[in-house]
Amino acid sequence: MKSKMLKQDIMKAIHELSQFGQDECGGMTRLLYDEAWVKAQNHMKKMMEEGGLDTSYDAVGNLFGRLEGTAHKDQTILIGSHIDTVKNGGMYDGQFGIVAGLIAASYLKRNFGQPLRNIEIVSISEEEGSRFPLAFWGTKNLLGLVGREEVLNVYDENGVAFAEAMHQAGFDFRPEDEPLRQDILAFLEIHIEQGCVLEKERKPLGIVSNIVGQRRFSVELTGESNHAGTTPMGYRRDAVHAATEMISNILNRGQSYGDPLVVTVGKIDVKPNVVNVVPGQLEFSIDTRHPDKKMLEDFTKEIHQLVEETAEKHGLKFCLDMWMDTDPVPMDEGLTQIIEAECVLNGVDFLKMNSGAGHDAQLMANHVPTALIFVPSHRGISHSPHEHTDGRDLALGVHTLIKTLYQLAYKEETGIVESIA
Repeated sequence: MKSKMLKQDIMKAIHELSQFGQDECGGMTRLLYDEAWVKAQNHMKKMMEEGGLDTSYDAVGNLFGRLEGTAHKDQTILIGSHIDTVKNGGMYDGQFGIVAGLIAASYLKRNFGQPLRNIEIVSISEEEGSRFPLAFWGTKNLLGLVGREEVLNVYDENGVAFAEAMHQAGFDFRPEDEPLRQDILAFLEIHIEQGCVLEKERKPLGIVSNIVGQRRFSVELTGESNHAGTTPMGYRRDAVHAATEMISNILNRGQSYGDPLVVTVGKIDVKPNVVNVVPGQLEFSIDTRHPDKKMLEDFTKEIHQLVEETAEKHGLKFCLDMWMDTDPVPMDEGLTQIIEAECVLNGVDFLKMNSGAGHDAQLMANHVPTALIFVPSHRGISHSPHEHTDGRDLALGVHTLIKTLYQLAYKEETGIVESIA
C-alpha cells in the first residue's frame, strides 16, 4: 500500500472521529458514556462496517469489528485501543490505535480475502479514568476483572451515578454468568509514544519490551500552625519546611538511580495556605515508575525512610499511603520477535524500549500474548490539544501492523502460533 494513500486514509479517519468531543479550548473531551462518546462509538461502528467488518457491542460498550477466519475460527488476533480521552486532550491518544487496526484489517481483506484466523478490532470503551474515579473499565470487563460492585457508589463530578450514565448510553453491566472469551490468541496495540524518546533518538517506530510498574503515594504531614511573626524559627513545626526537604531528597535520590527510574511530585496542598501563618498541615503526592520490580521496591523503601527520618527531625507526624501499586508488565517475546522480524525485512528502523505510561496492553498481557507498538510524539506532548504525530510516522506504524497481521492471521505455519502460545 502506498504510503501517501495510507497517510490520507489515516488522517481522514482520525479527523472524522475527532469531530465528536471537540471542546472550546481546541482539544478533545470525550468521556465514558457521555454524548460525544456515544456518537464516536456509533461512528466507529459505521466505519468498521464500511471497511467490511461485522460489528457488535458487548454489555459495557466495547465495540468490536470482526473479519471472520476461514480455517481457525477459535483463534482471534485482537487489535485495538481506547476511544475515550482525557479532558481537553489530543486527537491521537487512543483513537489512532483503533483507526490503525481498522485500516490494516480492511486493507488485508481487500487484497488477500478472508484470513485463516479471525481478525478483530476493538474500540475499548474506557481507559483514561477521566470522568469517573476508575480506569481500564473496558479492558477489565473484557477480562472479567471488574463487576457492578466496583462502581455502585461511584459518581462523576456532577453527581451522576456510574450506573445511571451507563444506562443512559444504552449499556448495562456484564452478566455475571457470561463466560470469558477463550479465542483470543494475541492482542496488539499501536499507540503514540506520549514521550520524546523516539523523536530524540530519531527512530520512526518503537517496539515495547516492558510497561513500567507504578507506585503512587499520598504523604500527609501534621505539624502546628502558628503566628508567622511571633514564632521563632527554632520553635516551629513547619510542614512546608519539612516537605521541601523531603521532596528535594526524594527527587535527588531518584536522579541518582538514573534512567529508567522516574519520580514525580505533582500535587501539593498546604493548610491553612495563608501568607502570615506557619503552615501546620501539608499533603503531597509521589509518583514513581520503573520497568524492574525489584528496583521499584528498593526505591520506595528509600522514600519511606526519607519521609520518616525528615518528619522526626522536624517534629511532625506523618502518614504515607501507597494507593497505587502495579507491577511492571513484560510484552510477549514471541510476538515482539515477529514484529521485529517484519521491521528488519522491510527496512524499518526501530527502537526496543520501555513504556513509561500505562496502556490497555498491560492488563491484556497478564492473560494473552500481547505486543505494544509506538509511533513518535512530537516533543513528547500528549494529553493536550498540541499532541501531534507526523502522518508519515502514523503510516509507517500502520504498514508495520499490516505486515504483522498478515503473518499472524494469514499464514498457516504452526511455528507462528507456537511462538505466541
